[in-house]
Amino acid sequence: MRLVTLCIFLVAISKAAAQLTITNGVHNIEISGAITGYYNYRVLKPDATNQNMNKNRFRLRDAQIQIEGRIGRDWAYEFQYDIADLSQNQSVIDGENPGLMDAYVQYKGVPYFDIMLGFGKTPYSRNSMVPFIYSPYWQRAQIVRGEVFSRRDVGLTLSQSYWKQRVNVYAGVYNGLGEVSLRGDNDATGSAEFISRVDFAYPARYRYREIDDRHVPIPMFQVGANGRYTKRHLPEGGTFPPFASGEFGLNVFDGQRYVYGFDVAFMYKGFSGTFEIHQLHGRPRLDTHPLLQGLPVEQTQGYFLAGGWVSQLNYFIKSWKTIVSVRYEQLDLNDLISGNSERFSCAVAYQLNGYNSMIKFQYFNIVKEDSNMDALRWTEQFRIGLQLLFK
Repeated sequence: MRLVTLCIFLVAISKAAAQLTITNGVHNIEISGAITGYYNYRVLKPDATNQNMNKNRFRLRDAQIQIEGRIGRDWAYEFQYDIADLSQNQSVIDGENPGLMDAYVQYKGVPYFDIMLGFGKTPYSRNSMVPFIYSPYWQRAQIVRGEVFSRRDVGLTLSQSYWKQRVNVYAGVYNGLGEVSLRGDNDATGSAEFISRVDFAYPARYRYREIDDRHVPIPMFQVGANGRYTKRHLPEGGTFPPFASGEFGLNVFDGQRYVYGFDVAFMYKGFSGTFEIHQLHGRPRLDTHPLLQGLPVEQTQGYFLAGGWVSQLNYFIKSWKTIVSVRYEQLDLNDLISGNSERFSCAVAYQLNGYNSMIKFQYFNIVKEDSNMDALRWTEQFRIGLQLLFK
């Protein structure tokens, strides 16, 4: 009955989409937004406790308002906020889906690069940089959800494109605290995080998209590499708010953190795919840091490694206006402890009106659990819902 009710609701509102533009000839403002919600069904383990908690439920994922503006040729700005997060526990910030998503200004009047200042996505990880609305999935892969490295931060980004936008180069400096930067604090050293990325596409420009919805007639490829570095000196090891960030304690910790990754993407005649891999090298300031697992210095050499990869294959059935996708991912949170996690997901998205309105279904399966993580109470999940853009 719940599923029937949801389907009726989806059909009833699927045709509504609009965008408001205001201009005086020099200053242009576009107001848009998005509403997304789904029904989640979990298959719990036989020995799971609290079986009435967070098992089957409807969820309003997004209720976004986005304002984009341009002043003349050189200035641009964007503000995007998710109102749905106002009712959630703000003591814990969701790196994948925070309340404040973008708040920045951009200046394009410098000859050799564009300047962006404010809060927004950092130029790291292709998968992270692809907007959620262009994905058939309800959730990103674990490695790029914002728990291993932050997806957004406050800072300064320089960017430039070359060779008819086939080559993109980014470099930036940020607080290094991710979404926690919005609280206005930093450690006593005032340390920053440095991030850079470069990607190359051939034979033409390759947008940050997952799906070949145009069935391009010639094969297209893009390869990218990125890295980030920060060194922090947090009080008490940085194990308490406001500096603690991320479910796994990897986003911000007391010491040096290097993260580097590589990605490749392709599309051709409706087929598309991506592969992305990341490695974190952490060197805590104190040999007694919890991330070193209490092991002797001779065994750890003073550092630990974390990382993982995700591979995804998609096909757009143009005549059916339907996206089908499969994804496999692996994550190892700490090489000082044996064990890692593996997950399989598949998704189907039916386009009622392009990306502006889609019915999206995703299936999760935990193939293997990481011994470093708290064991989840479920083995499988099913999500079905609607994405509606006012754009």
